[in-house]
Amino acid sequence: MNTYICLLRGINVSGQKKIKMVELKASFETLGLKDVITYIQSGNIIFKSEENNTVKLESSIHEMLLDDYGFDVKVLVLTPDQMHYAATNNPYEKDSTRDPKKFYVVFLKEKPLQENITVLATYDYSPEEYVLDDKLIYYYAAKGAANAKMSTNFFENKLKVSASARNWRTVNKLVELSN
Repeated sequence: MNTYICLLRGINVSGQKKIKMVELKASFETLGLKDVITYIQSGNIIFKSEENNTVKLESSIHEMLLDDYGFDVKVLVLTPDQMHYAATNNPYEKDSTRDPKKFYVVFLKEKPLQENITVLATYDYSPEEYVLDDKLIYYYAAKGAANAKMSTNFFENKLKVSASARNWRTVNKLVELSN
C-alpha cells in the first residue's frame, strides 16, 4: 500500500463548500482508500491505496466530491516524499529574522511554462516574496496572509496552473502524519 496526501482547494473556507471531516473520511473510504486521516477542516487528507497513479486518484476523488457533495473542487494528490521535500527546502526557514507563521507553500498541479514564469517575475509586492521551485512556490507573506497581494488565486492566474496552498505548520504536520 502506498501512502498519499490529498490537498483539496477551497473547502470549508468562509462558509463555502462545507464538508464535515467525518463525512469526508467516509466518502474517501467508499473509494476503497484505507487508513484515512483528515487534518483540520481545510481539506488535508492522508490515506493509503494500492493505486500507483496519482492522476487516477485525483480524478476518482474529484468525481466522488462532485457526486457526494456537488462541489467542483481542485484536488492534488502528493506522495510523502513530495511533501517532505516541500518541508525541508524552504529558503526562508534559514533566515532567523523571518516569522515562520508567515511561511506558505503553494503546491502547483504542474510545472508552469517559462513564459508564465516570466510574467510572474514582473510583479513586485515587496515586502512579500516568493521562490519558485519546480512545482512549488515558497511564499513569504510579510504582512500576513490576510493583507497579502499575492495569493493562491494570484499565482494560478499568472502561472496558468492549478494550485493549492498550505501554511508552514500544516506542511510540517502533513509530513508527520504521513510517516
